[in-house]
Parts: sequence; C-alpha cells; structure tokens
Amino acid sequence: MIAGSSRHTLLVLGAFAAGTEAALALAGGLAAAGTGAVLLTAVALLTARYAAGFDSQDLGYRRPVRLLGSRTPRLGDWGRAVAQGMSAENGYTHTLRPGIQRLYAARLAERHGISLTAQPDRAAAVVGPELWPWIDPRRPAPEGTIPPQVLRAVIDRLDGL
Repeated sequence: MIAGSSRHTLLVLGAFAAGTEAALALAGGLAAAGTGAVLLTAVALLTARYAAGFDSQDLGYRRPVRLLGSRTPRLGDWGRAVAQGMSAENGYTHTLRPGIQRLYAARLAERHGISLTAQPDRAAAVVGPELWPWIDPRRPAPEGTIPPQVLRAVIDRLDGL
C-alpha cells in the first residue's frame, strides 16, 4: 500500500514523465520519443530497485546502520570455538563468548534495532533474564566452561530472536 505522500510524489513524477515524452515526440519525432521511453523506463526501474533496498548494503548506496562494532560476525571457525569453549578452563570467556556476543549484536540490530552495547537494558529485556548474564557485555563472563544445556539455550534463543 502506498502512503499519501508517496502517491502524490508518484503522480507528479508520472505527469513529468508524460510531459517529457510529449515534448520529445514533438521535437524529435518517433525516434526521440522511443529513446525517451526506454530511458525513462530504465530510470524508473533503477529508482524502484533502490527504493526497495536491493543491493543497498553491498554497493553502499545507503549509509549502513552502525549498531555493530567493526567486524561482521562470521561462521568460519565455530567448530573449534565451541569445542574450546566447552573444554578449556576459560574457553567460554576468551573464545566462545565474544563470538556469541557478536551474533547477538547482529541479530538484535537487524531484527529489533537495538544495540547490544549502547542499549543493554533493552537488549536484556529481549534476550531474557536467565540467559542475559552469559552475554552481558557490561559484566565479566562467568568463570570456567559453559554447561551444554546453557549453550543450547543461548543458541536456541539467538535463533528465536
């Protein structure tokens, strides 16, 4: 559904395009009108694609939302990170927790518009009080390894966000 302001803008642009086509047909004949129609169609399609947001992140047409830190979360070394987080004495603190925090930051920013570090109270409300201590960026991580059932719950909650 198109809002009233957008509808008015589309009507003005459509009238302008029709006027331009008429002027091209009068000044240059059928060839100029055909060329103008092709160009107007191409501009309209590119504008619609831009407005819909396609490729806006990849090509930098729009300024990205800066709710995340500098690194984008990746899935590259998760097998090793989980194994080390489950077995090493402080593996969760040094290896697994930072990766999980980045994933939570990405999901909260993407789906809820919440910054994990700048809006921790809102993030805690979305994540839930039982799992928040495991990813809370304001407090140190719990010592030792993470119990498997807690890790499963943290991942399930991340998937459900």
